[in-house]
Amino acid sequence: MRTPSEKFSNTPPTIPPLDPERIALFEEAGLTVKQLEPLGVEIYGADVRQRLPEPVIEALEVEMANRGFIVFKHQADLSADELVNASKWWGAGEIHSTHGVHPATPGMNRDIFRCSNDDRYGILGVGPQWHNDGSFEAATFSHSAYYMARAPEQGGGTHFAHQGAAFDVLPEEKQAFWERLVSVNSASGVSHPVVHKHPISGRKSVWLHLGMTGAVIERLPEEGVAIDELQQTPASTEQLRLLNEDEMKQLLSDYNDLLNASFEKGYGIRYHYDTGDLLYIDNWALAHRAAPEAHMSAEEQGLRIMDRVTIKARQNLAPHFELPQYINLSGPHPFNRDGIWKAGGVGFRWKDDIPMQN
Repeated sequence: MRTPSEKFSNTPPTIPPLDPERIALFEEAGLTVKQLEPLGVEIYGADVRQRLPEPVIEALEVEMANRGFIVFKHQADLSADELVNASKWWGAGEIHSTHGVHPATPGMNRDIFRCSNDDRYGILGVGPQWHNDGSFEAATFSHSAYYMARAPEQGGGTHFAHQGAAFDVLPEEKQAFWERLVSVNSASGVSHPVVHKHPISGRKSVWLHLGMTGAVIERLPEEGVAIDELQQTPASTEQLRLLNEDEMKQLLSDYNDLLNASFEKGYGIRYHYDTGDLLYIDNWALAHRAAPEAHMSAEEQGLRIMDRVTIKARQNLAPHFELPQYINLSGPHPFNRDGIWKAGGVGFRWKDDIPMQN
C-alpha cells in the first residue's frame, strides 16, 4: 500500500524565501526576522500594542501570503482589546466573528474565540482535521490570529500546510480535475472553488473542508478550452455533474493525504508555541489543524489556553463557472441522481473513524 507522499509527484514544492528588500524594511523598523523552514516567519522586537508603520504591515501581509504565517514572539499578557486591535492590521481591517463566547473569555469579548484543553478555561476539541477557518462564509476569513495565552508544558501545537505548494505536487491529471471542482459547504450552502488563485501571491492553491463538505460539483472538460477560460465561462446544467460517493471519498481522502504528506515533502510544519506567541496565518494560503497533543488533558500536557481572532476578507472566495455563491443543499438539484447532496452538520462522512469537529 502506498504511503500518502507516494501518491503525489516529486516536483519540489516552492515556498519563496524572505524578500531581502522587505527584510531591510523590517530591520529599519527595529524588527528582527527569522525564516522558519520550510515555511513561516518569526518576528522579534515588536510590541503589537503599538501599530507598526503601514509599509511594514503591507510587507508582512505579503510575506504571510508567500510563507503562510508570521509569529510575533514575546507578546505576553495582551489584553483582549490589544489582541483585537492588532488583528485589524490585516485583510479588510475589520474583525469577522462567527463563534460563540466561552464564559472564560477575557472581558466576554465577542471577537475572541477561546480554546483550551480544560473546559473551565475554553472550548474543547477544536480543529482536529485539516481545514481553513470560516469556510462556511462567502468572504471566508482572510487571516486568523492564534494567541497562546498559556502554552502547555508538554506541548500542544498546530500543524500548518501551504496550499499553494500542495497544488504544485499534485499529479497533472489531478490538478486538471481539481481545477474543475466547486465544493458546497454542508452547514451554510456557500460554494468555493477547490483550486483558487490567491489574491496576493497569485498562486494556484487548494481549498477544501474535510469536516463540512456536502457536495462537490464538477464542470466537465471541453476539448481545446483552457482551464482558466473554462473557469470564467458560465456552465449549463448539462455541463455540470455531482461527484458520487466513491469519488467524494477519493477526493477528500486525497486531500487529507496531500496535506499529511506536507511534512515529508517540504510544505508543512509542526509549530510549537511559547507562551506569548501571537501567530497570524494567511487563511487563503494555509490549511491547519490542531496537533493531537493539543486535545490531550491538562493533567497530561499542562494547561493550554489559546485565543483566536478572525479577520474579514477584502473579497468573497467566489466559485468558478459563475455558479451561485450560495446553493440550497436542503432543496432538490438538477444534476446526476447518484451524486452526493447532503446538508447539515458535518456533511459527507468520508471517513467514519475520525472526529470531525472544526
